[in-house]
Amino acid sequence: MLKTSPLNTPWIAYSQVNPQAKLRLFCFSYAGGSALVFRDWQESLPNDIQVCPIELPGRGSRLLEKPFENTQSLVEELMTAIAPLLDLPFAFFGHSLGALIGFELTRYLDREYGKVPVHLLVSGRQAPPIHDLSPMHALSEANLIAELRRLDGTPKAVLESAEMLQLLLPMVRADLKIDETYNYLNSEPLTCPIAVFGGLADPETKLEDLEAWRKQTKGEFSLQMFPGNHFFINTAKDLLLERISQILSIYLSLDRVGHVY
Repeated sequence: MLKTSPLNTPWIAYSQVNPQAKLRLFCFSYAGGSALVFRDWQESLPNDIQVCPIELPGRGSRLLEKPFENTQSLVEELMTAIAPLLDLPFAFFGHSLGALIGFELTRYLDREYGKVPVHLLVSGRQAPPIHDLSPMHALSEANLIAELRRLDGTPKAVLESAEMLQLLLPMVRADLKIDETYNYLNSEPLTCPIAVFGGLADPETKLEDLEAWRKQTKGEFSLQMFPGNHFFINTAKDLLLERISQILSIYLSLDRVGHVY
């Protein structure tokens, strides 16, 4: 009887079994984004890193599924889905909302299983418990579309298509609700290192709010800024992936493989 691959789950897209993999990198997108953001990351990272782009309900191949609206239920279901893939050392990367998901998933893993990623990579989001001062999830349709235009991360063709907006906006609102109604619960800092990335022209995050992530770990901390606005993850992708590769490569050496913080 053929064994089902743990990658054969709707939660992971654009990822194939890699027998050379020594580390898995789980990637979480921004509000309104999908696993498509990370589709070509595998090509730019070392062969022994397996990229696992997470596909949340309500987008991509899961478009007809109801999106989550709170962090706790999302993290619990996500943990069940990826648990079989935590047999190798692993890292989490998340941008904006994805940074929050990666952070809370790490805290859940630590609390429930005493296990954390070798590195937590967070991007384009202020550190918890700093709140977003300009919430968007309850805006009128016209104002929400105007904000999406301002942030410059949604393709123009989508913003100009009434049909595509009808598919996009409910998912965007649900994602923003997760982010903007997030309730931070104080706990001990994580033991794993945290690397933070920001955009030099990002109107959504201040430098001091990115630096505040330092308080969330007892381990190593790093912060690097890239050219671009909130969506530097797309416009400065090559630079970002080069830095991620540098950070994760230390875990691929023979004396580090298998080590989990």
